[in-house]
Parts: sequence; C-alpha cells; structure tokens
Amino acid sequence: MKVKAVSLFFILMIFTSCGASYNSIKRMQKMEEGVSNPTTKEELTEAISKFDRRAMDLALTDAQIGIWYKILGTRYLDEAMYGKALECFQKAVVTYPNNANLYYYIGICAGYMANTCLDYDAQGNADMEQIQKKLNYMRLSEEAYLRALSIDPKYYRAMYGIGVLYVFQLKEYEKAIPYLEKFLETQKRDTNAMFVLAGAYYSCMEFEKAIQLYDKIIEINPNPEKVNEATANKKFILDLQPQSK
Repeated sequence: MKVKAVSLFFILMIFTSCGASYNSIKRMQKMEEGVSNPTTKEELTEAISKFDRRAMDLALTDAQIGIWYKILGTRYLDEAMYGKALECFQKAVVTYPNNANLYYYIGICAGYMANTCLDYDAQGNADMEQIQKKLNYMRLSEEAYLRALSIDPKYYRAMYGIGVLYVFQLKEYEKAIPYLEKFLETQKRDTNAMFVLAGAYYSCMEFEKAIQLYDKIIEINPNPEKVNEATANKKFILDLQPQSK
C-alpha cells in the first residue's frame, strides 16, 4: 500500500508541475530502474544510456510543445488576436531562442498591442499607466525585430517591420532609414516600403530623396490610388521649395 501511495505521489507531481526537469527524470530513474549509485564500468554505461533516453524523450516533448505554441500563435495572429498570439510566440521562443521568425512575430504582435493602449482616460486626462504600457510594447517590438536581425541580418521582413515601427509609432525617423534602404536593396519594387522611407526622408528634411522615391512609385505604377498619393506627396514637397523646378 505504501509503494502504491509513493507511486501515486510521483505521478501527481509530474502532471501538476509546469514541466518535468532533467533532475526529476533522474530521480524517477533511480526509483524505477535502480541506477542511483552505479559503480562498475558496466553499471555506469547502462545508467548513462538510460538517462540519455529519458533526456531525449524530454527534449522531443519540449520541441513539440514549442512547435504547437508557434502554430497556435499564427492562428491567433490570423484572427487578429494579437495579445493571445504574443503570449504564444513568447512561450515558443523559450524553446527556440534562435528562431528569427518567432522574434519577427513577437515584433508584429507587440506593435499592434501598443496601438490598443489609450493615452487618455474617459475624462480626457492623460493616463500615465497606459502611456507607459504603450511604450513598453513598442520597445518590446523594437527589441524583437533587432533580435531577429541579429540572428538573420538578411531577414528583410524584420527590416520592414522595424522601419514601420520607427516611422509610425516611435517617430524615430533617422533610425528607420538604414533598415528601409537595405530592405529596398532586395525588394526593389515594394512601393509600400517606398512610401514609408519617403516619409522618413521627408521628416529628416531629405526632400530630394523623398521626391526621387515618389517618382519611382509613379514609374512603377502599382495602382491608380498609389500613383495619385505619390503625385500629391511630391507636389506637397515641391510647394515647400519655391526654388525647385
């Protein structure tokens, strides 16, 4: 009866803990397979083999959980449930800390979550808690994009993501420019990125570079709406410079 009670106790510990650890596996191995104190070469070899098999089982389980979190996160992302998606990707990245895609997704979700934080309460007063929360999300997004690029410096989607973040949310236009320029080195006909970069150029008073990008958008002619927008933006800049032809 006592043996059954002890076994039940360890089973409950496994299912109620956050996850089995390598040490817990070793403890169970001692109970189940009698390898607590191997002494001879044969016993040591056998014990190592048994422990390695258990450790591999644990590694495979953790890997599968990480994959499931990633899949669940993408499902939430598809449904625009950015908070839930962010939680899943943050859990997945614990298992896969060198996966640039996961950091990219964290950057996207954190950027969207920043937009959910209002600067004012219902009475029109500045809500400092919400403002700080918004900033925290934006900095998390920045850190995630930078981590993705540190893993894969050619990851062009992260270049675009951080460029958008710097221009539209953090208003740090100068920081956006090198990332968007590098993005357009490979994605040469991406007019969305051209609009963002042109906006960054304009904000940094690099008017000629902005005009050149608008001309390029007009030349590519992606659709009438974008051509009209590029034409209007170019005219606006030229009107600021009476000396320009």
